[in-house]
Amino acid sequence: MSNRTENTQTPASTEFLDLLLDALNERQAARQSSASPVTETTTEAPPVRKVAGSSAARSAVAQARVIKQVLPAEPRPDDPGWELPPRQPVMHLDRALWRFVLLALALVVLINLPLTRRGVSLARCLPDSAALIIRDGLVLKGSGSEIYILQGDQLRWISSLDAFEHMGLDWGDVHVVEDSFLSDFERGRPIHVLLKCGDSPHIYRLENGQKRWIRDIDTFSAEGHVWEDVRFVGCEYLRSIPDGRPIPEDAGSPPQL
Repeated sequence: MSNRTENTQTPASTEFLDLLLDALNERQAARQSSASPVTETTTEAPPVRKVAGSSAARSAVAQARVIKQVLPAEPRPDDPGWELPPRQPVMHLDRALWRFVLLALALVVLINLPLTRRGVSLARCLPDSAALIIRDGLVLKGSGSEIYILQGDQLRWISSLDAFEHMGLDWGDVHVVEDSFLSDFERGRPIHVLLKCGDSPHIYRLENGQKRWIRDIDTFSAEGHVWEDVRFVGCEYLRSIPDGRPIPEDAGSPPQL
């Protein structure tokens, strides 16, 4: 009895394997003929050989037909309506690398371009690892106590704390730099605070905590002062400031307020 069943199912199993092999061979041939994307096509199943056998054998053959029909056949160039597949975007890594290199070179050139007529570049504006841009109004201090402000590519000494405050500056504006950095600039006219009280015609220059009497208008102009530098204060406050050397020094004793 068992021998009869094995003889009945053997042709069906062979038919099933043959159909699978045919489907795989057709798919392999279509893939070799064209590398195009798979599109939905309808393929008719080849004629099925008649196999005598049980219902299990017929079911196996039917499954093989379904598998063969489900496997999509890839289109060929000679098929009607065949079109070239769309081009896939390609990342050009070499172009991106070149753009990065050019950007880096541009930044190197930029920080070495002169920013002032003295040829000071951004690369030289980095003393003590503090980024400084050379511009008018930059407040600088070296190893000494003198504080300077850069105006017109010249360093102007701020002669007193009163002058410092009169200009609206605070210690947060001061940048401490190397003395060699300060030596790259020319020295301009110092910045002083000129004091005058309403009851006296005399004008004094505040310098190092002392008031220095300016002898006359000619001396006032010769020192490069302008009336905008004069501050009006109370006479009592002006008297409280100790006298310094007059301007010029041979002008004699300063007058009493």
